[in-house]
Amino acid sequence: MSAAQKRGLQLDFQRRVRDWSPPRGELEHWASAALGRRAAGSEVGVCVVGAPESRRLNARFRGRDAPTNVLSFPAARMPRAPGRDPQILGELVVCPRVLRAEARAQDKTLRAYWAHLIVHGTLHLVGYDHERVADARRMERREIAVLRRLGFANPYRS
Repeated sequence: MSAAQKRGLQLDFQRRVRDWSPPRGELEHWASAALGRRAAGSEVGVCVVGAPESRRLNARFRGRDAPTNVLSFPAARMPRAPGRDPQILGELVVCPRVLRAEARAQDKTLRAYWAHLIVHGTLHLVGYDHERVADARRMERREIAVLRRLGFANPYRS
């Protein structure tokens, strides 16, 4: 087992705005919990951006001209090169301003909502989606289970 695999998930954290975000260690813990065994020897990027950058990226990659809470950009699905550690899974782009407004509107704590969206976005990096009803149910079940293990309530209950 390589040194990176022994270490578990590596999280590359970038902050482009001063808005509050959880500490890097919490983000890493939540993403790792979402990945389970896949976390070993993997790397995920998290970039915290302002609303203008979120809006620009959302318009360019999803055709939606508005800022959004989290965008997931999976890395190209390429086999790991021999001796290459860590395996880069992709990057999450998070807009704290949108998260804060949505958490308030849904009467959720900011920390719990951040945990949910980091888990949600990380699952997108490894192939989960919610385009079809069956896939959405599968993804929601996984999110609920991971968040429960992390000590958070079911985010889909009012």
